Amino acid sequence: MTAHIIASEQEALAVAEDLRQFLEAGAAGRDRTPKPPLAELDWLSASGILGITVPHAHGGADVSFETVARVFQTLSAGDPAVAQMTQSHYLFLDALREDGTHGQQAFFFGEVLKGARLGNAQAEKITGSALDLATRLLPDEDGTLRLNGIKYYCTGALLAHWIPVAAFDEQERFVLAFVPRTAEGVTVQDDWDSMGQRVAFSGTAVFDNVAVPAEHVIPHWRLFDRISIFHPYAQLLHTAIDVGIAQNALADAVATVRARNRPRLGAPVAKATEDPHVILRFGQLSTQLHAAELLLRRAGQALDEATATLNERTVAIGAVAVAEAKAYAEDVALAIASDIFSLAGTSATERNRNLDRHWRNIRTHSVHDANHWRYHIAGDYLLNDKLPGKPLRKFRATSAS
Repeated sequence: MTAHIIASEQEALAVAEDLRQFLEAGAAGRDRTPKPPLAELDWLSASGILGITVPHAHGGADVSFETVARVFQTLSAGDPAVAQMTQSHYLFLDALREDGTHGQQAFFFGEVLKGARLGNAQAEKITGSALDLATRLLPDEDGTLRLNGIKYYCTGALLAHWIPVAAFDEQERFVLAFVPRTAEGVTVQDDWDSMGQRVAFSGTAVFDNVAVPAEHVIPHWRLFDRISIFHPYAQLLHTAIDVGIAQNALADAVATVRARNRPRLGAPVAKATEDPHVILRFGQLSTQLHAAELLLRRAGQALDEATATLNERTVAIGAVAVAEAKAYAEDVALAIASDIFSLAGTSATERNRNLDRHWRNIRTHSVHDANHWRYHIAGDYLLNDKLPGKPLRKFRATSAS
């Protein structure tokens, strides 16, 4: 496996724009007849875009959080479902940076620079909380570590080369087990059945007595014992997806209205683009999109500043900036994806246009996170100087079978 190595932030942004155009050309068709986007992900791997956060010391561009956010928005504006398949890839590269040994970093960063993709296996359904895990990584009689558990919403796992799996070890500590997608005992099911983000293929993954070398286990529990921007970073990437959906939806709305031969009934003008109400609404939506883009960049900059001066206050400011950007991006994307129909008229609802995919995509993606809690974080910090906390993984007494 070989891949181009991107050398700078400017190159990363230019490559992302080329990929956006490539992804956008087939996005509507992929949504209409979903199939695993192997060719598209192979293009992303070969382009080098998946290696832009690898540290300089390991041969990567080590781009800023602001640049990652801009890159991920651009990819999502091409196809948010394909982009979401790589969201956890970037996040787990940060986990390696945070908690991996030098040897682990050298190996996995090297794999990524060659084009390898990291998947995701975190979420579970059988526990009482999203932060509670039943998956276990325990030694067998011979001392071999064995991974057992069932994971859901495993975005990216189906076409990944490595799947980082969240589990508890023998000492009840939170770890990430990096497992080859093709390892014996690993089954990733093609059972994703959602109204939107159809090509994300966020299906079920089963790990049945999978052997895991100790050198492929990341002691992720350490992250919860220190100050870190890991969790706001995850939300930053989700925010970029929402902003990308909004960007693509507004572009389609503009193209659709410009192509209309007549205005809506009642408008005393010759063309749809001269309707004063249509002009007003497009002005409002354009302004809101630009505000969402600026909030996204501001959030990325806040995480960069927090990383440069890492303390409880700077991380909190970064987390609040991300919360504000995430909450607003969802609202804007939903508004644009919905208003495209009232602005463009009945013909915009024709199935062959598939414009409803924008609303289905944002509605599906956004519900992974309760939007009102993002606003709550911002308000509590403003009114009460309350610093956002980070999630705490809870121990579950019974192991997965």
